[in-house]
Amino acid sequence: MPSANRITKAAVVLHGRPDALGSGLARLEAVAREEGVELTIAPDGQPPPSGDSQVAIVLGGDGTMLRALQGFLGTGIPVVGVNFGRVGFLTSLVEEELQERLPEVLAGRFETVALPTIELLHQGRRHTAVNDVLVTSATQGRMAVLDWEVNGVEMGERGCDGLVIATAVGSTGYNLSAGGPIMNWGVDAMVLTFVAPHALDARPLVLSHGHEIKVTSRSTGFSSRVVVDGHVVGSLEEGGVAEIHMGLSTARLALLKDRPFLARYRSTFSH
Repeated sequence: MPSANRITKAAVVLHGRPDALGSGLARLEAVAREEGVELTIAPDGQPPPSGDSQVAIVLGGDGTMLRALQGFLGTGIPVVGVNFGRVGFLTSLVEEELQERLPEVLAGRFETVALPTIELLHQGRRHTAVNDVLVTSATQGRMAVLDWEVNGVEMGERGCDGLVIATAVGSTGYNLSAGGPIMNWGVDAMVLTFVAPHALDARPLVLSHGHEIKVTSRSTGFSSRVVVDGHVVGSLEEGGVAEIHMGLSTARLALLKDRPFLARYRSTFSH
């Protein structure tokens, strides 16, 4: 979806390590002054501000982008990133382009894509993932034994290092490393991929809205970790259950028009 409105107010989310930014924040503030844009900077370690901001600008890498996308879930505010991290697949600009191309964003010359989420229900608490949900052995060197079902249909028991259930955004993360399929941003589906399964017939499975995955730990004598967007949110003891389905809220990612998903995918992962 293209944007046509000039930006007058923007929220700013910064890398967790200020030293990683160098002069980045000062350069951003200089561009904002030139363009007449009021900036609101998120307090360190706090959720990003929204208020009447029209866009959120991230100075950081993919981890900072995920934090911002989580913080702005359901607000309709698009998030655009300038890469000050390692990979920066979710960011639109590299650090060196900040002064040259950020004015395009502030002029409203960008497109947005709605990013579906997945929701985890575990121990009575709900968690929303922009990237992925991971269930993995909590003991290094021990193979997790996981039972899984979809919509009440028993799919069997698997010995594995774990399983990852990813959104389209998360499909280029741990899911990619585990051999799962890549989904274009905006695809309204989730993919389940086993990590190092001890089986010849374990294959990734893509599921749309309306499907519910239930994962039960059958490991004896040790637990499994439950991880949402890289953060441990709980554990599964023997018989413990995690339920996962597509979420209702969406995040909005801002893209430069000349940097669509496939071009970024090629340039990031083809070398």
